Amino acid sequence: MVSMNKPITASMTPPSKEPAIKGPDGVWQQIRREAQSAATDEPALANFFNATVISHSSLGNALSYYLASKLASDEVPEPMLRTLMDSAFSTTDIIDAVAADIAATVDRDSACTLYLTPFLYFKGFLALQAYRVAHQLWNQERQSLALLVQYRISLIFAVDIHPAAVIGSGILIDHATGLVIGETAVIEDCVSIMQSVTLGGTGKVSGDRHPKIRKGVLLGPGAKILGNIEVGEGAMVAASSVVLKAVPAHAVVAGVPAAVVGDTRCDEPSQAMDHYFKCD
Repeated sequence: MVSMNKPITASMTPPSKEPAIKGPDGVWQQIRREAQSAATDEPALANFFNATVISHSSLGNALSYYLASKLASDEVPEPMLRTLMDSAFSTTDIIDAVAADIAATVDRDSACTLYLTPFLYFKGFLALQAYRVAHQLWNQERQSLALLVQYRISLIFAVDIHPAAVIGSGILIDHATGLVIGETAVIEDCVSIMQSVTLGGTGKVSGDRHPKIRKGVLLGPGAKILGNIEVGEGAMVAASSVVLKAVPAHAVVAGVPAAVVGDTRCDEPSQAMDHYFKCD
């Protein structure tokens, strides 16, 4: 058992992986190649790979088709969702973020070796991209429609992200079940978030009331960050910690309530994805 009275240091040696493919076109061509190979290897799924990937002309077009088919309901019919999503994913900033999220997932998740995998099978990735559509609607003052999309995301993917939250690119949401991100939360680029994380408020306070997660942060499984507080750049929040006050940059915090227990000693623990820390 680690003594909380001793300083501890996170083990943050990044994994050895090939450089990630970048940009929407590069990511899309890789996904298509992998889908074609998968269709050859598993003929029983050839129609599935053709419908979801091979028959489409671009990353945005394929993602619109796939997300609309998953999120559609009687209240939110698939053609309407396709129109909304085609509009969102034709926006340069959004489709660049989509590609960066896929590349981040392949780079950081040891269970993910194909670009096709998060696109088709990872609900954290899919929920995040659907949020991006809802966020665009929110910014266009179409709040009712944005909230309806959020509702469908929460039902289908068990992920609840308020459409007003601000989320950067190169985000990994690993496993994703139980993730809650509040209305005024901010997540900067290159952040990794595990399952059952909450970025929440502290009660009935209105206004700016949710956490601000800076670049390169790693949020461990079950971490709860509550209130309008900052988790500084390159910090790490250990699993099941409850964070009630600001976290300094590059600090490791753990416990209930969380306290500083060490230093990450790397710029972006989100990329190292090492949740283990030990005494010197």
